[in-house]
Amino acid sequence: MDQLKFDQKHVVTLFKIGATSSILQLIIIASYIVVVAVWGTRITSAEEFFTFQQSHSWLSLFRIDLPLLVLVGLYLGNFPALLVSLWNDKPLTTAFAFMFTIIAVILSFAGESTFGLVHLGKLYANAPGETERIQFVAAGEALLANGWWNSTGSYMTGILLQGGGVMISTVMLTSPNFSKITGISGIIGNSFDLLQHLLAPFAPGITEYLSFAMILYLLWYPMMASDLFRLAKTTK
Repeated sequence: MDQLKFDQKHVVTLFKIGATSSILQLIIIASYIVVVAVWGTRITSAEEFFTFQQSHSWLSLFRIDLPLLVLVGLYLGNFPALLVSLWNDKPLTTAFAFMFTIIAVILSFAGESTFGLVHLGKLYANAPGETERIQFVAAGEALLANGWWNSTGSYMTGILLQGGGVMISTVMLTSPNFSKITGISGIIGNSFDLLQHLLAPFAPGITEYLSFAMILYLLWYPMMASDLFRLAKTTK
């Protein structure tokens, strides 16, 4: 297998990294679902986060976007493998999906506000008076307004990320290197996630019914890992 003129040994390593990244994404999203089911949905206000942080320091990190940030970052591990494995099938679509995803990952890291909120939460806990606490809450709300879910930049980032997922899954569906189940679950999961993201600012009530798309990722990630491990084995 000589996709993109890579050395065979490097291709095998790339496939193994991609498969491992997909397994880690599965673990993260499964853990996130458990956290939501047990401790509640994502915290959306600065004051609520600061209060929760004081009593649940480490758990508070799972009530905002840090797990999802790690999950998104792991696309840097599996999308290079997908680029190599799918290049010979549809190079143009594969290249655009890869570029969209890499750009989205970079923008996600630039716009995520977890560590800023953690810092403000510590200042809030040690504030000498109510006036200072109000100022820290206002600063936290400003961070949230310019971070994930609310800013124009994050809206475009979501379009690139889920759009790249739909595109790469479409190529998977037609490729002999991947199972049909991998392609179908990726198309459905990323499509519903993309639709939810597009409608979120305009119809928040409707998007709640589209959140079940996350369940499809519980199928897409392990199937993608299985396919990449198989490619690593057959490439040898």
